[in-house]
Amino acid sequence: MNSSAPLSVVIPTLDAAASLPATLATMELARAQGLLREIVVADGGSADATAAIAEAAGATVLRGPRGRGQQLAAGAAAASGEWICFLHADTKLEPRWCEAVQRFIASPENEERAGYFAFRLDDASAPARRLERLVAWRSRVLGLPYGDQGLVISRRFYASLGGYLALPLMEDVALVRRIGKRRLVLLDATAVTSSARYRRDGYLRRSLRNLFCLSLYFLGMPPRMIGRLYG
Repeated sequence: MNSSAPLSVVIPTLDAAASLPATLATMELARAQGLLREIVVADGGSADATAAIAEAAGATVLRGPRGRGQQLAAGAAAASGEWICFLHADTKLEPRWCEAVQRFIASPENEERAGYFAFRLDDASAPARRLERLVAWRSRVLGLPYGDQGLVISRRFYASLGGYLALPLMEDVALVRRIGKRRLVLLDATAVTSSARYRRDGYLRRSLRNLFCLSLYFLGMPPRMIGRLYG
Protein backbone atom coordinates (compact mmCIF):
# COMPACT_ATOMS: atom_id res chain seq x y z
CA MET A 1 0.00 0.00 0.00
CA ASN A 2 1.16 3.51 -0.85
CA SER A 3 -0.28 5.49 2.06
CA SER A 4 0.35 8.83 0.34
CA ALA A 5 -1.54 7.94 -2.86
CA PRO A 6 -5.12 9.22 -3.13
CA LEU A 7 -6.96 6.43 -4.98
CA SER A 8 -8.39 3.13 -3.78
CA VAL A 9 -9.75 0.78 -6.45
CA VAL A 10 -12.63 -1.45 -5.36
CA ILE A 11 -13.50 -4.51 -7.46
CA PRO A 12 -16.39 -6.88 -6.67
CA THR A 13 -15.73 -10.43 -7.85
CA LEU A 14 -17.42 -13.80 -8.25
CA ASP A 15 -15.57 -16.56 -10.10
CA ALA A 16 -13.62 -13.94 -12.05
CA ALA A 17 -10.34 -15.81 -12.49
CA ALA A 18 -10.52 -15.60 -16.29
CA SER A 19 -10.96 -11.82 -16.50
CA LEU A 20 -9.41 -10.44 -13.32
CA PRO A 21 -5.71 -10.66 -14.33
CA ALA A 22 -6.22 -8.28 -17.28
CA THR A 23 -8.20 -5.87 -15.12
CA LEU A 24 -5.53 -5.87 -12.42
CA ALA A 25 -2.78 -5.39 -15.01
CA THR A 26 -4.26 -2.00 -15.93
CA MET A 27 -3.59 -0.88 -12.34
CA GLU A 28 0.17 -1.17 -12.59
CA LEU A 29 0.66 2.16 -14.36
CA ALA A 30 -1.33 3.91 -11.64
CA ARG A 31 0.84 2.27 -9.02
CA ALA A 32 3.99 3.42 -10.80
CA GLN A 33 2.67 6.99 -11.07
CA GLY A 34 1.86 7.20 -7.36
CA LEU A 35 -1.89 7.42 -7.98
CA LEU A 36 -2.89 4.01 -6.64
CA ARG A 37 -3.10 3.60 -2.88
CA GLU A 38 -4.55 0.09 -2.82
CA ILE A 39 -6.77 -2.43 -4.56
CA VAL A 40 -9.62 -3.92 -2.57
CA VAL A 41 -11.24 -7.02 -4.03
CA ALA A 42 -14.61 -7.81 -2.44
CA ASP A 43 -15.28 -11.44 -3.27
CA GLY A 44 -18.71 -13.00 -3.07
CA GLY A 45 -17.65 -16.61 -2.58
CA SER A 46 -15.66 -17.54 -5.67
CA ALA A 47 -15.00 -21.24 -6.21
CA ASP A 48 -12.11 -20.60 -8.62
CA ALA A 49 -8.70 -18.92 -8.23
CA THR A 50 -10.06 -15.35 -8.03
CA ALA A 51 -8.85 -14.70 -4.48
CA ALA A 52 -5.39 -16.16 -5.12
CA ILE A 53 -4.97 -14.05 -8.26
CA ALA A 54 -5.98 -10.90 -6.40
CA GLU A 55 -3.65 -11.59 -3.49
CA ALA A 56 -0.75 -12.32 -5.84
CA ALA A 57 -1.32 -8.89 -7.39
CA GLY A 58 -1.06 -7.25 -3.96
CA ALA A 59 -4.77 -6.65 -3.47
CA THR A 60 -6.59 -6.84 -0.18
CA VAL A 61 -9.25 -9.55 -0.46
CA LEU A 62 -12.49 -9.35 1.48
CA ARG A 63 -14.66 -12.44 1.63
CA GLY A 64 -18.37 -12.09 2.20
CA PRO A 65 -21.85 -12.94 0.95
CA ARG A 66 -22.66 -12.84 -2.75
CA GLY A 67 -24.41 -9.68 -3.99
CA ARG A 68 -22.68 -6.91 -5.89
CA GLY A 69 -24.31 -4.09 -3.93
CA GLN A 70 -23.13 -5.35 -0.58
CA GLN A 71 -19.76 -6.38 -2.00
CA LEU A 72 -19.20 -2.83 -3.29
CA ALA A 73 -20.31 -1.36 0.03
CA ALA A 74 -17.95 -3.65 1.94
CA GLY A 75 -15.06 -2.77 -0.36
CA ALA A 76 -15.69 0.95 0.07
CA ALA A 77 -15.84 0.58 3.85
CA ALA A 78 -12.44 -1.16 3.84
CA ALA A 79 -10.80 1.30 1.42
CA SER A 80 -8.65 4.06 2.90
CA GLY A 81 -8.10 6.42 -0.04
CA GLU A 82 -9.59 9.89 -0.26
CA TRP A 83 -10.97 8.85 -3.65
CA ILE A 84 -12.47 5.53 -4.74
CA CYS A 85 -12.67 4.00 -8.19
CA PHE A 86 -15.29 1.26 -8.42
CA LEU A 87 -14.55 -1.16 -11.24
CA HIS A 88 -15.99 -4.45 -12.47
CA ALA A 89 -13.73 -7.49 -12.68
CA ASP A 90 -14.27 -7.90 -16.43
CA THR A 91 -13.49 -4.26 -17.27
CA LYS A 92 -10.07 -3.05 -18.39
CA LEU A 93 -9.07 0.62 -18.34
CA GLU A 94 -7.05 2.02 -21.22
CA PRO A 95 -3.58 3.40 -20.33
CA ARG A 96 -4.54 7.09 -20.25
CA TRP A 97 -7.06 6.47 -17.48
CA CYS A 98 -4.46 7.53 -14.92
CA GLU A 99 -4.08 11.02 -16.38
CA ALA A 100 -7.86 11.40 -16.72
CA VAL A 101 -8.43 10.47 -13.09
CA GLN A 102 -5.58 12.65 -11.87
CA ARG A 103 -7.07 15.67 -13.66
CA PHE A 104 -10.49 14.89 -12.26
CA ILE A 105 -9.45 14.55 -8.62
CA ALA A 106 -7.16 17.59 -8.83
CA SER A 107 -10.14 19.92 -9.39
CA PRO A 108 -11.83 21.04 -6.15
CA GLU A 109 -15.21 21.35 -7.89
CA ASN A 110 -15.19 17.59 -8.48
CA GLU A 111 -15.21 16.77 -4.78
CA GLU A 112 -19.00 16.65 -5.07
CA ARG A 113 -19.13 15.05 -8.50
CA ALA A 114 -18.46 11.57 -9.83
CA GLY A 115 -16.57 10.59 -12.96
CA TYR A 116 -17.24 7.67 -15.27
CA PHE A 117 -15.41 6.22 -18.26
CA ALA A 118 -16.51 5.94 -21.88
CA PHE A 119 -17.93 2.50 -22.63
CA ARG A 120 -16.40 0.12 -25.13
CA LEU A 121 -16.81 -3.60 -25.76
CA ASP A 122 -14.04 -6.06 -26.62
CA ASP A 123 -15.82 -6.90 -29.86
CA ALA A 124 -15.13 -5.42 -33.30
CA SER A 125 -18.61 -6.12 -34.67
CA ALA A 126 -21.11 -3.54 -35.91
CA PRO A 127 -23.68 -4.44 -33.21
CA ALA A 128 -21.06 -3.66 -30.57
CA ARG A 129 -20.44 -0.21 -32.06
CA ARG A 130 -24.19 0.49 -32.12
CA LEU A 131 -24.53 -0.51 -28.48
CA GLU A 132 -21.62 1.73 -27.54
CA ARG A 133 -23.35 4.70 -29.16
CA LEU A 134 -26.55 3.88 -27.31
CA VAL A 135 -24.70 3.69 -23.99
CA ALA A 136 -23.03 7.04 -24.69
CA TRP A 137 -26.45 8.58 -25.33
CA ARG A 138 -27.96 7.00 -22.20
CA SER A 139 -25.09 8.26 -20.06
CA ARG A 140 -25.06 11.77 -21.51
CA VAL A 141 -28.79 12.43 -21.89
CA LEU A 142 -30.33 10.34 -19.13
CA GLY A 143 -27.43 10.50 -16.67
CA LEU A 144 -27.33 6.70 -16.33
CA PRO A 145 -23.81 5.30 -16.71
CA TYR A 146 -23.74 1.70 -15.49
CA GLY A 147 -21.21 -0.03 -13.27
CA ASP A 148 -19.27 -1.43 -16.22
CA GLN A 149 -18.20 2.15 -16.98
CA GLY A 150 -16.51 2.47 -13.61
CA LEU A 151 -17.14 5.26 -11.10
CA VAL A 152 -14.61 7.64 -9.55
CA ILE A 153 -15.88 9.48 -6.49
CA SER A 154 -14.50 11.15 -3.38
CA ARG A 155 -14.93 9.18 -0.18
CA ARG A 156 -16.71 12.11 1.48
CA PHE A 157 -19.22 12.56 -1.35
CA TYR A 158 -19.82 8.81 -1.53
CA ALA A 159 -20.55 8.70 2.19
CA SER A 160 -22.89 11.70 1.98
CA LEU A 161 -24.96 9.83 -0.62
CA GLY A 162 -25.32 6.79 1.58
CA GLY A 163 -23.04 4.65 -0.57
CA TYR A 164 -24.03 1.52 -2.44
CA LEU A 165 -27.19 -0.16 -1.24
CA ALA A 166 -27.18 -3.89 -0.53
CA LEU A 167 -29.04 -4.70 -3.74
CA PRO A 168 -28.47 -7.83 -5.85
CA LEU A 169 -29.08 -5.79 -9.03
CA MET A 170 -29.43 -2.13 -10.02
CA GLU A 171 -27.07 -1.00 -7.27
CA ASP A 172 -25.25 1.13 -9.84
CA VAL A 173 -28.45 2.77 -11.10
CA ALA A 174 -29.57 3.50 -7.54
CA LEU A 175 -26.31 5.32 -6.79
CA VAL A 176 -26.02 7.38 -9.99
CA ARG A 177 -29.63 8.52 -9.59
CA ARG A 178 -28.69 9.92 -6.18
CA ILE A 179 -25.62 11.56 -7.69
CA GLY A 180 -27.75 13.18 -10.38
CA LYS A 181 -27.04 13.89 -14.02
CA ARG A 182 -25.51 17.34 -13.41
CA ARG A 183 -22.93 15.91 -11.03
CA LEU A 184 -21.75 13.15 -13.38
CA VAL A 185 -18.65 13.80 -15.50
CA LEU A 186 -17.45 11.79 -18.50
CA LEU A 187 -13.73 11.16 -18.08
CA ASP A 188 -11.38 11.34 -21.05
CA ALA A 189 -10.58 7.62 -21.01
CA THR A 190 -12.23 4.37 -21.98
CA ALA A 191 -13.30 1.28 -20.06
CA VAL A 192 -13.25 -1.86 -22.19
CA THR A 193 -15.79 -4.40 -20.98
CA SER A 194 -16.34 -8.04 -21.82
CA SER A 195 -18.97 -8.63 -24.49
CA ALA A 196 -19.47 -12.27 -23.48
CA ARG A 197 -23.10 -11.85 -22.37
CA TYR A 198 -24.01 -10.05 -25.59
CA ARG A 199 -22.32 -12.62 -27.81
CA ARG A 200 -23.99 -15.42 -25.87
CA ASP A 201 -27.52 -13.99 -25.82
CA GLY A 202 -27.44 -11.83 -28.95
CA TYR A 203 -27.01 -8.07 -28.91
CA LEU A 204 -30.64 -7.22 -29.55
CA ARG A 205 -32.05 -9.76 -27.12
CA ARG A 206 -29.67 -8.82 -24.31
CA SER A 207 -30.18 -5.09 -24.84
CA LEU A 208 -33.96 -5.46 -24.79
CA ARG A 209 -33.76 -7.58 -21.65
CA ASN A 210 -31.59 -4.94 -19.94
CA LEU A 211 -34.05 -2.21 -20.93
CA PHE A 212 -36.97 -4.27 -19.68
CA CYS A 213 -35.25 -4.84 -16.33
CA LEU A 214 -34.45 -1.13 -16.01
CA SER A 215 -38.08 -0.26 -16.73
CA LEU A 216 -39.27 -2.68 -14.06
CA TYR A 217 -36.88 -1.09 -11.57
CA PHE A 218 -38.21 2.40 -12.33
CA LEU A 219 -41.74 1.03 -11.90
CA GLY A 220 -40.82 -0.12 -8.40
CA MET A 221 -40.26 -3.86 -8.78
CA PRO A 222 -37.78 -5.15 -6.13
CA PRO A 223 -34.32 -5.81 -7.61
CA ARG A 224 -34.33 -9.36 -6.23
CA MET A 225 -37.31 -10.18 -8.41
CA ILE A 226 -35.80 -8.41 -11.42
CA GLY A 227 -32.67 -10.50 -10.99
CA ARG A 228 -34.61 -13.64 -11.89
CA LEU A 229 -35.27 -12.12 -15.31
CA TYR A 230 -31.84 -10.59 -15.83
CA GLY A 231 -29.92 -13.85 -16.09
